Amino acid sequence: LYFLKRDPKLIERRLRAGPIAEKEPSQKIIQALAMLFFILVIVVPGIDHRFRWSDVPAPLVIVGDFFVGQGFLIYFLVCRENSFASATLEVGQDQKVVSSGPYRVVCHPLYAGGLLMFLFIPLGMGSYWGLLFVPPMIVVIIWRLLSEERFLIENLPGYDEYRKNTRYRLVPLVW
Repeated sequence: LYFLKRDPKLIERRLRAGPIAEKEPSQKIIQALAMLFFILVIVVPGIDHRFRWSDVPAPLVIVGDFFVGQGFLIYFLVCRENSFASATLEVGQDQKVVSSGPYRVVCHPLYAGGLLMFLFIPLGMGSYWGLLFVPPMIVVIIWRLLSEERFLIENLPGYDEYRKNTRYRLVPLVW
């Protein structure tokens, strides 16, 4: 609701998503894999819950839910800071490099928030089996991130300098 009122163009850019919306063949593959693993990270815990395959203690479920919430908060803060946060690889007219807010900490805070959510969604849903799909999703996120960096270096003036001046790409103190 916040963005519908304050930044409807952001909503428009975020809704234009998925393999069909991408222009590059490699991005179509990345988006298709991301959709597959996202669905599995949600559906498998639901099936797990239905058949009671996992017995995740309630405090661990609460911790999972807390970190999923933190991932959503990061996502919100990134979108509030960067109106050009598109779901596809593109550079908008008049787009400039954003280096404030969450972008001061890591180059790709939207992916950082998404990663945090994907890591904890299965636990937050009470499933150990859902965790099986987290590592391949991490690979897809890193593949997308590196591909996006190459694209932005070529197409967004000032991005390469920003990338060199921002110490971490995805996870503070790690990478």
